[in-house]
Amino acid sequence: MSQPTRILLALVLGLALGIGMARLSPVVAGYLIPIATPIGAAWLNGLQMTIIPLVVALLVIGIAATAEAVRAGRIAAQTIALILVVLTVSAAIAAFLTPLLLELLPMPTDSAAALRAALSAGPAPIGAPPIADFLASVVPTNVFAAAASSNFLQLIIFTLVFAFALTRIAPEDRASLTGFFSGLRDTMLVMIDWLIWIAPAGVFALALVVGAKTGTAAFGALLHYVTIISSVGIVITLLGYPVAAIGGRIALARFARAALPSQAVAVSTQSSLATLPAMLSGAETLGVHVGTSGVVLPLAVVMMRATGPAMNLAVAIYVAQWFGVVVSPATMAAAVLVATLTSLGSVSMPGQISFISAIAPISVTMGVPITPLGLLVAVETIPDIFRTLGNVTMDLAATMLIAARNPGEQTAADRILDKGEH
Repeated sequence: MSQPTRILLALVLGLALGIGMARLSPVVAGYLIPIATPIGAAWLNGLQMTIIPLVVALLVIGIAATAEAVRAGRIAAQTIALILVVLTVSAAIAAFLTPLLLELLPMPTDSAAALRAALSAGPAPIGAPPIADFLASVVPTNVFAAAASSNFLQLIIFTLVFAFALTRIAPEDRASLTGFFSGLRDTMLVMIDWLIWIAPAGVFALALVVGAKTGTAAFGALLHYVTIISSVGIVITLLGYPVAAIGGRIALARFARAALPSQAVAVSTQSSLATLPAMLSGAETLGVHVGTSGVVLPLAVVMMRATGPAMNLAVAIYVAQWFGVVVSPATMAAAVLVATLTSLGSVSMPGQISFISAIAPISVTMGVPITPLGLLVAVETIPDIFRTLGNVTMDLAATMLIAARNPGEQTAADRILDKGEH
């Protein structure tokens, strides 16, 4: 049984047991809730303690790798530029689309109120500061104080400046620092892997408390959440088709047929990396030289999670409306930036790890409590299907766009292959 399945089962069992105890034996529920509450809180705190070092390490490594890729050649530089555009547009779409979806399909009022009461054990949301104070506080005066107070926007600003400065120092010094942050990243991933291994226990404890306090309302609220977040992923997926048709100058039906095998692998494996062979084959079917697809697709798989910024920001916006946090335009703009950068840095990680590490900084930037993330990660299995589907579709669409911009691009490897065929 896969770990996501275990976590999902722990959620269902915890909710069912909590609901059953609350109805059949309130006295037993009264004894168990004080026991389960600190267990769930301790597990969630364990996840939170890894987020700051992981985000910093991933951003430094991501910026360094991006700089190296840009130096690698014209197609690589164009791909990096396109990746940054796609990630930014993805987050911007969620900033407008998610509130619209929540207005058209509002969350169940009773369910939202019950869950809000059950998950309000943490600190109250601080809300967004006035715009003048917000703009003045973007640049940190003390990066260690920013880390201690979980001010992710300040921390990300410092990390970006640090990472870009890192690309300008001597190669041997750059390699030493990059090696340090690579080691920090790998260490954090090991710690998080341990925490994910015991996640069923933490999620079970959280779900038991929620089930006992909210009853069956929790199921309706979680179903609504999955519907909204998955809908955002579907919209990003559909945008891949006009990108390929217009930017890649190819018939829409032809692209759709070529993308189907990759999409089937994406749905079945929920892994962009596993779809790479199918995407390379699809690009070849569409007439893209291997010298182009062999550069664009690996970069896209490693660096571009097209649905990441949109769906991660959608989660934070959902929780903001859930807890009544009013987000100002300036704060939303900052959240778009944080969603873009954390998605760039959250590549090649299991869904449960990237879910927490990418969304927590967005939530903190928006003044949104992160306690619900420990519960929402349990139902990430379903949205993760749409995440991978959208990522793969946009990866292939991006390849078509880059290929259309470089119609005469043919590497030495392509010429050797062509001669061999003849």
